[in-house]
Amino acid sequence: MAAVASAALLASCETPVEPPPPPPPVVAAPPPPITLNQGVADAAAVYVTFIREVSSIKGGFPDAESIQTAMQRGASYQAGQVSRGLIAYASILALQSPEFVAGLRTYAADPASRQQIINAIMTDPGYAAALPGADAAAGLITTTLGRDTAMLTAIAEAVEGDAYTIQERNDPRRRWAITPIPNREIRLERAKTLSNGAMLPSAEESARLFTAAHSGSGLGVSGGKAAAPYTPVIARALSIAALAALGAAGEDQRSNTDILINDPGNQFCFDLSKLNLFQCLAASRPSYEDMFCIGRHIVRDLATCATAAVGPPPAITVVPPPAITPAPGLASTTAGLNAAPPGAR
Repeated sequence: MAAVASAALLASCETPVEPPPPPPPVVAAPPPPITLNQGVADAAAVYVTFIREVSSIKGGFPDAESIQTAMQRGASYQAGQVSRGLIAYASILALQSPEFVAGLRTYAADPASRQQIINAIMTDPGYAAALPGADAAAGLITTTLGRDTAMLTAIAEAVEGDAYTIQERNDPRRRWAITPIPNREIRLERAKTLSNGAMLPSAEESARLFTAAHSGSGLGVSGGKAAAPYTPVIARALSIAALAALGAAGEDQRSNTDILINDPGNQFCFDLSKLNLFQCLAASRPSYEDMFCIGRHIVRDLATCATAAVGPPPAITVVPPPAITPAPGLASTTAGLNAAPPGAR
């Protein structure tokens, strides 16, 4: 009995056992960051750099040598590289759209929804056209590339117009332009050789585009909204941008972007342009005809293929400012603008 009483006394002195704490709340994993692999940025840099190079071609060539220099500059591209670069650049432009990226990021937070969209895009690139903000992203693409094609078209018209002027007027100051070109076959073979050489991306331009793709800023682009349906090129560009916004276009997922960056129809246009250039050079005799080949089958064809790839830019409605009634006693500003400057009378 004494032992039992002692055990009971010891038990009554023990500290009560605390229950285990409740499990911590389940915290959802953060969505993956925006990721676009370096290959897409490099391809875009090739396109941007080449278009900038072609844009430096101007009419009014001073001599035959300057025409051949422009010819080499403009012929130095692979059709496939320019085609892929256009799509890559368009995808980075799409990533400059806050509406498009924000819409995709809401899906990126849920692993199941994220994977569902990734699978749908890889099955059908046209699926990206139905994603939130696609119209704003497409508008940025068509507007930005539309400005580039308008600039190229203006250059083409100036170069072609200059060639026609030389042909019609026979200007003695530019008699060199109507003189037969020596070694015509050599310059044609040179153009073909240059067309087969791969262009290397500018490290500086590639870094700029890579940063812009991940930050969503830095390119200073703007545009309206472009409604579907979209061209295959725009659909592919939107798809690459969507994968990047979902964190599914990084270095370990290049296979995704490698598939989407190729469009056979787009490349066919640039391939055909090359064939037309070679035929033009084969038939050309004097330098002013080479000048025409540059304007028509390098500069203008680049603009034509890019326009066909993305379609016309969206119309932007400009609202005029309200009319301002001058306060009593103040002279009209129009009268001031129309007045002659001092000393003109």
